[in-house]
Amino acid sequence: MSVLKKIMTAIRGGAREVGELVVDANGTRIFEQEINDAQTHLRKAKQDLTEVMAKQMQASRKAEATKASISEHEGYVAQALDKDDEALALEIAEKIAQLDVELTDETEVVNSFTTHVARLKELVKKTERQIKEYERQLSMVKTTESVQKASAAITDNFSSSNSRILSAKDSLERIKKRQQDNFDKMSAAEALMEEDSDKGLEDRMKAAGIGEQRTSANSVLDRIKANKSA
Repeated sequence: MSVLKKIMTAIRGGAREVGELVVDANGTRIFEQEINDAQTHLRKAKQDLTEVMAKQMQASRKAEATKASISEHEGYVAQALDKDDEALALEIAEKIAQLDVELTDETEVVNSFTTHVARLKELVKKTERQIKEYERQLSMVKTTESVQKASAAITDNFSSSNSRILSAKDSLERIKKRQQDNFDKMSAAEALMEEDSDKGLEDRMKAAGIGEQRTSANSVLDRIKANKSA
């Protein structure tokens, strides 16, 4: 059981490593998609904010209408009192009391909407600033990736070219050596031919009695006899 747990742990670890490799290999694409998702959520947030602001305006108009109604009924109370009709004035005052309660509730709603709208507006602005910053960073990341890919390509091409240059240099040296060997062989053959040609000529000249002749014992004896007779 312990071995099985270790195997499962190893499998999970390998899967995590593969997942990290995939994330690293597609980091820029994932970052760009996250920015697009954030922009989508921001557009939805703005739509929701528009709806909240509309409800705020409706609540505000209702509160203003209640204020106007209270002011209107206060005028009615004054008119009833002018006519010494306190019973009617009290009845109208009870209506005003109800309107005061409604206005309190409506004012709380308006204040709640106002606070919520202000908070949402600030959040939207903050998100917009963050997205713009991320877009700027994304542009820099893409540029850096492009430069790195170009540099890698140049390095690879240089390494490949350098390898081909070394190979070409080796081939050239081998060609030069082979040619030099051929020249040496040709020179040796020519020298040999010259030597053979000179030896043959000397033999023919000697046979014809031309050129330097080697002194023999007989020629020496003949010369001495000739000198004695004289």
